[in-house]
Amino acid sequence: MAEMDRPWARVPAWVGTALRPDLAQATDAIIAAVRAQVPEYARPLEGRFGQQITEGVSVAFEQFLALLGSDEELRDTRIYYGLGQLEHSEGRTLAALQSAYQVGTRTTWQRIGASEAASGLPADVIFALAEALFGYIEQLSAASVAGWAHAESTRAGSTRARRHALVELIARRPPATPAEVEQAAAAAGWTPPSRIAVLLVPDAVDVAGRLPDAVGADLDPVGIVLVPVPERSGWVDRVRAALRDRRGVLGPVVCWEQAHRSVARAQAAWPLHAAGLLTDPADPLVHADEHLVALLLAAAPDLAADLHERATAPLRSLPSGAAARAEETLRAWLDAHGDVTATAAALHVHPQTVRYRLAGLREAFGSALDDPTARLEVAVGLQVRPASAGAEEPRATPPTG
Repeated sequence: MAEMDRPWARVPAWVGTALRPDLAQATDAIIAAVRAQVPEYARPLEGRFGQQITEGVSVAFEQFLALLGSDEELRDTRIYYGLGQLEHSEGRTLAALQSAYQVGTRTTWQRIGASEAASGLPADVIFALAEALFGYIEQLSAASVAGWAHAESTRAGSTRARRHALVELIARRPPATPAEVEQAAAAAGWTPPSRIAVLLVPDAVDVAGRLPDAVGADLDPVGIVLVPVPERSGWVDRVRAALRDRRGVLGPVVCWEQAHRSVARAQAAWPLHAAGLLTDPADPLVHADEHLVALLLAAAPDLAADLHERATAPLRSLPSGAAARAEETLRAWLDAHGDVTATAAALHVHPQTVRYRLAGLREAFGSALDDPTARLEVAVGLQVRPASAGAEEPRATPPTG
């Protein structure tokens, strides 16, 4: 350790011996000053609190006097490390303890200055003694900071583990009972809100830290954030800001007892969103409930493939170029709910061109385009993206209209 960390080494050893008789009663004076000047400590010195404060002051005195003239390091700071942990366990910051150290240092120096032994000390020894005292107290204070920080990190780690367990419980299938969720929430120090929405996003813990009262867990393959939903508007904008350009899927808003439903809906949408099938380039946040048709088709891939096969069968008899134009026109016409003018605007063609193409489509599809049920099947079937070579199942595209 550098000499600057052992300032007591520059004070002659005989100074400690000379000061000891005058400082014999200093412990009581320091404790009285601390209790009088630090509001948090203005209480009876009882239990663990009283024991550690009393022991801390008396040991500090004895240890300081023993170190004067010594080149030894300050080895044992366990009491002061424990004082930091005690402050944390009692729900206080380090402000009160730091104030107590300052009051104690000031009171000690006043006692030294008033002592008969100090009156005859040379000026250079007085300066060295002051430096030694303040340097010594700084090291005790640093030990308390370390103790408080360790307690805080332990608490934070425990809280994170319990919140991780809470999110896993809510995502569990079959769903946990409300009583189980309430118990896990209490253990995690989290009060379930009246309304909640589940957000699926990478780095869920990081995102949750930027949302009021949210709880997140980084699960596999994607993290989950439990987002309290306030009555006032604007909460979705806060979610979007917290994502910071990450992709996210937001499940429906439900009461907290039904949070597992929001999880399931978001989890159903996540693979499609991750594959880029639900992404709006201008907004990486997807609302799962805005893509129910796509989720329904993705949940039954064989049925979706058959529906697509039947919906597009009449187009396969056309030449490839004509088939592509016909399908584009059919999609636009369905999206426009049969409005020829709107269809033409979407395709950037003349309305007469649309009418010409529709005549061909009606010839290919027969009465299907005029029958509500058959037309719905065609519209839904066109939302299915056919499986590519080597793919195991078809993928559903989001509705376009």
